[in-house]
Amino acid sequence: MNEERTYFSTREAADYLGVSPRTLDRYRVRGGGPVFHRFGGRVRYLRADLDAWALTRRRASTSDDGTGDCPGPGEPPAARRRPGQARPPGAAR
Repeated sequence: MNEERTYFSTREAADYLGVSPRTLDRYRVRGGGPVFHRFGGRVRYLRADLDAWALTRRRASTSDDGTGDCPGPGEPPAARRRPGQARPPGAAR
């Protein structure tokens, strides 16, 4: 198995994701950010972990709260329900 392990510093990871290093600092303290490694006093991120975390942040619209499936490229968006509105019979969750 020839898997390349590319570790990024916080600054490099932030550049890769398009966020500020301070944002990643806050995620490390509060949770909800990408998985990280600590080597002594240094924080490092694997590219695969950054990519996996970014996929969990994918949304179909600004009103998408992340609880449903996001359509893939070329797929039509799922029908939207209002909060409290029942799902149609046979609708996928």
